[in-house]
Amino acid sequence: MPLITFTPDNRSANVAVGTSLLDAAARAGVTIPAPCGGEGVCGECRVRVTQGTVERLQRGGLSPAELDQGWALACSSRVVGDATIAIVPFSPTGAAQMVTSAEAQTAGTPATVRVVRAEPLAAKRLLRVPPPEAGQGACDCERLTRALSSTGGPQHAIASLDALRELAAALRACDGEITVTLAEGDLGGTTEILRVEPGDTTARQFGLAIDVGTTTCAVNLVDLAHNRLLGTRANYNGQLARGADIISRINYARPPERLAELRRLVLETLNRLVAGVCAPHGCQPREIDNVVVAGNTTMTHLLLGLDPQYIRLAPYTPTVNQPPRLRAGEVGLDVSPSACVTVAPSVGSYVGGDITAGLLRTALAEPGHDLRLFLDIGTNAEVVVGTGEWLMACAASAGPAFEGSGVRCGMRATPGAIERVALDPATAAPSVAVVGGGRPRGVCGSGMIDLLAELWLSGLLDSSGKLHPDRGGDRIRPTKDSARNLEYEIVPAAASETGAAITLDERDIQNLLRTKAAVYAAGALMLKSIGLDLNAVTEVYVAGGFGRYLDLRKSIQIGLLPDLPLERFTYLGNSSLAGAQMMLCSAAARRRVVEMARRITYLELNVDPAYMSEYTAALFLPHTDLARFPTVQAAAGRAKSDAPGAISGARP
Repeated sequence: MPLITFTPDNRSANVAVGTSLLDAAARAGVTIPAPCGGEGVCGECRVRVTQGTVERLQRGGLSPAELDQGWALACSSRVVGDATIAIVPFSPTGAAQMVTSAEAQTAGTPATVRVVRAEPLAAKRLLRVPPPEAGQGACDCERLTRALSSTGGPQHAIASLDALRELAAALRACDGEITVTLAEGDLGGTTEILRVEPGDTTARQFGLAIDVGTTTCAVNLVDLAHNRLLGTRANYNGQLARGADIISRINYARPPERLAELRRLVLETLNRLVAGVCAPHGCQPREIDNVVVAGNTTMTHLLLGLDPQYIRLAPYTPTVNQPPRLRAGEVGLDVSPSACVTVAPSVGSYVGGDITAGLLRTALAEPGHDLRLFLDIGTNAEVVVGTGEWLMACAASAGPAFEGSGVRCGMRATPGAIERVALDPATAAPSVAVVGGGRPRGVCGSGMIDLLAELWLSGLLDSSGKLHPDRGGDRIRPTKDSARNLEYEIVPAAASETGAAITLDERDIQNLLRTKAAVYAAGALMLKSIGLDLNAVTEVYVAGGFGRYLDLRKSIQIGLLPDLPLERFTYLGNSSLAGAQMMLCSAAARRRVVEMARRITYLELNVDPAYMSEYTAALFLPHTDLARFPTVQAAAGRAKSDAPGAISGARP
């Protein structure tokens, strides 16, 4: 088979003729970014063929000169013989602003379920087992189960194979004093003995809460013996190189070997985080007996190695919404192989366990009468509305624009990203705040929202997302590739870290408008379907890492969030991780999340024709119906009257 070598790392793999360069790179252990999931539409997997030849199936926007220089798209170029391929190393692991629940110093103290003593899935119990006596004939396992039942434990318990392997040595190491780890059956069935340890180890009980996000993954290490949070770790999901959003990853996972690759990538991410969070606290990963995982439906499928293809194909059917209790060994987590793993239940294809777990942090987990709205804004925007007595949920494909994808100078909230923007009303000159300080490299989602609001309120941008060429001086100009596509210069080339100007053009703005419209329309449609409007909402929960850094006022001004008093909004941070921690520590929380998932009415926007009408109406700043945004309308009037000179005047 042809030998394909990738430089500069000089890693090689023998692959069959017809293999894509993207797959060849994966087999060689080389990462090539493919945010579109290998569909040939993003152009991010550009590589250069320095020796040999490949078959190019798509040009992917490459110019004739670039093709002559050997450039190709890795996803749509096929191996025909030996070749050497030069790549640009992919590294998404900057020190990003990742929101976790680390600020909570105790575990198991949720908004609606409070426990003093942790109630883990698997609990430790100290026993003293009498020594064997000649002539009795009782095996070690029988002596163990008798000791359990005689000391108030379960009358019937079965030992796992791992426990049996540990049993003989443990019984004889400390004169019969042992610690057993017990797990109740899922439906109150037979108790299982998961582990046997010599001596008293009841003070060392550890659990993990895990959030498997499309962009980032996070883990909380919890001391279950003392019911306290020990530490948190978070990092980018290793699958990012294979798709920026869930649809891209579903497409990428069509061949079984790619599904296995995505599972491997996320497990590598999680296991590194587990090792990293355990080390400072003197905890060995093999001491962890309890794990709760929360993630959207697609991420759950990819973690478990389940085929996700039917999630995106009508009638949008996942393999499972509520996975059974699993063992860490079969999942692939580097903790105790017999550790109990519970996965937060999903509601449907696009409302997953990250949402049901997150709802535990809100009053929606309790029956009530006030109307509340829950928003988790990411690559997908999940929306839940209800009173607690009833709940309705849907998901909108917001896309990754606010995470930097599809925006020319966009980036995630890593050092060098512009996170805040304000415009001088007299000159249109921006002032910016940069993550980590220093010179900027690009602009992240919160900065984009600020800039959209400032441009619109200053009269430099009309409600349809078009820049005014006669306003803003030389900051508004045609882009180099199209005289009909205008851009606004945020930072000149001389002041940027990259040496290139940081701009936002009208194509970028359209991507952002589509994202904000998807989020707003989802909530508006659900309420409209039950005869209510957003003004009836008494509290809005904003969840997710991105949501934590939103400027609420600016988000309302562009029509991303409903125009409600700011005191009605509550930031939740990473509610998925916090909810998983609640499930880890509280039996009541585990029961409640399952009951909530069963009660939620799931609205499938893909098949609802009314959604397109709401979405189209929201594709403007802030909306086609300005009556829905009275405070924004008033602010725009003031800005218009206050703005002097070149940037004053009414917007078309």
